Amino acid sequence: MSNVVLKNVKKIYDKKTVIDGVDLEIKDKEFMVLVGASGCGKSTILRMIAGLEEISGGEIFIGDKKVNDVHPKDRDIAFVFQSYALYPHMTVRENIAFGLKMRKVDKSTIEQKVQEAAKILNLTEYLDARPRELSGGQRQRVALGRAIVRNPKVFLMDEPLSNLDAKLRVQMRSEIKKLHEKLQTTFIYVTHDQTEALTMGDRIVVLDKGHIQQVDTPEEIYNNPKNLFVAGFVGSPQMNFIDGELISEEYKGMTIGIRPEKMITDGDIKLTADVDISEMLGSEKIVYFNIGDSKCSAKLPVEQIVGEKIELSISRNDIYKFDKISGNRII
Repeated sequence: MSNVVLKNVKKIYDKKTVIDGVDLEIKDKEFMVLVGASGCGKSTILRMIAGLEEISGGEIFIGDKKVNDVHPKDRDIAFVFQSYALYPHMTVRENIAFGLKMRKVDKSTIEQKVQEAAKILNLTEYLDARPRELSGGQRQRVALGRAIVRNPKVFLMDEPLSNLDAKLRVQMRSEIKKLHEKLQTTFIYVTHDQTEALTMGDRIVVLDKGHIQQVDTPEEIYNNPKNLFVAGFVGSPQMNFIDGELISEEYKGMTIGIRPEKMITDGDIKLTADVDISEMLGSEKIVYFNIGDSKCSAKLPVEQIVGEKIELSISRNDIYKFDKISGNRII
């Protein structure tokens, strides 16, 4: 079993609490994504699981083993860094084999594992090349290969695609998901990119300021956010938040949220707003406007003509209601 469990885990730096009593269970063979803005604590949690950061309180289990005091090399995990961390003077073969060589694994076993990893990652023809001869995506695959040959219980990945261009990121997202399906191992993946989180995760942990805001499937995170933070973090453009009284007296004392793609529907609430700017994005058009003091947006068909004003028709079924003070969702 390669489940990972965090019980009341804390991290304090210089008397400042950055992870505040996190409880989390990651299932065996699950692809779990930790997502949040910079500084929310997601990478710190990953590094504590790896043993690269000492925890200030609580317990961490990998499988049925408590690993609080276990050295990183003995935790049976593999860490894939944002920077690839390849040795420039070594070939691809030598980079992939390095960890096994340090563990004194015999040469024939090393070569077998390197060949297997290279085949999975389409690197066979590059085994004698050096990192400088490879593209960014190929270098990232080498870093993945170095992790694969160790056959770890858990893969930990810290923003592994952030150094790649947009096209390569899309390609590598797909490759990492396929890799997870092939290896049938637990993956814990950190990103600040909500698109990566929604497309890759079996479940997603949304973090803010060292606290877990919601743990759920991508569908539930998007369709049933628990609070204003989750609702605003997930979605592009983000959910529109409007003082409820601007829409209807029945929403007095509430903040209401509406997804941009739901702003133009055959609904029972009619509004007119002044258009600020519109952006053409190929298959769709994003229109920005104000409702009261709230900056809002709507996703429209690309062929729809937009003038100085926009007529909105909102269905009550598409409205999310949040408590103004706590920010919690009102069901």
